Amino acid sequence: MEPTARSPARTYSDRVYPDPWETVLDYRRVREYAAEHPSAGRVRVGNALDLPNERVRGWLEGTVPDPVRAIDAAIDRGWLDPDPEGEAAAALVALIAHVLAGGSVSAESYVPAVTPGELVDAAEIRRAFERVDVETTRRNADAAGRATEVVPTRDGTVLGRCLVTTGVPTGAKTSLDRLPSVVWEVPRPVRRSFARTYVRHRGLNYAGKSTTRIQVDRPGSFVADLRDLLAAVLDGRVTASDAGITVSADAARELGVE
Repeated sequence: MEPTARSPARTYSDRVYPDPWETVLDYRRVREYAAEHPSAGRVRVGNALDLPNERVRGWLEGTVPDPVRAIDAAIDRGWLDPDPEGEAAAALVALIAHVLAGGSVSAESYVPAVTPGELVDAAEIRRAFERVDVETTRRNADAAGRATEVVPTRDGTVLGRCLVTTGVPTGAKTSLDRLPSVVWEVPRPVRRSFARTYVRHRGLNYAGKSTTRIQVDRPGSFVADLRDLLAAVLDGRVTASDAGITVSADAARELGVE
């Protein structure tokens, strides 16, 4: 199950390394060599590893590359390669549901943000972030004409990069053609919870109709994938068309969103 350490590292840019993962590898080489040769200075370490002395000096004096910091933070919170059967994977999939249905990941900062809706309040969204060990705050709460968003207070950019490597897009989600594969890898109860969250964010009910309508501006392949997921976890009828997905009254009642 993604993300692995290499994946989020490669969401960074580096002026020296075309592949930011190489930054991580060289940093680790330097730290390992220094641990094995504690009396070695930057010149000796640089010559031994064929690295510029100035780069080695910074790393020996405590400078940590951004990708390394991100990997360490992600490992501490269990975001890297979690067991699909475990709580860390379930928590990430739960948050992915909120982000895909009611939020986004910034294309500039990689920070995820989720907007509360009629059936999904800010407290529920905060709990989803807390499950992945991230505290939150509300953004734009007092800004007229702007939607209130729930956003992380720290390590949000690391979390967002990990979400992106699972298949969550940055910026607009209109080009997303499939659900992230991690959603299919977790147990059925977790997928069912994903479905409930998605429908509660995106579902629409019309007067005189007992069905729930999900309209998404996505490619047809995404609509079909979402329909397959809903059908796989619900007994009630779920149908799809070019205009979106219709959840029958029985299926909606299963999710508690009728």
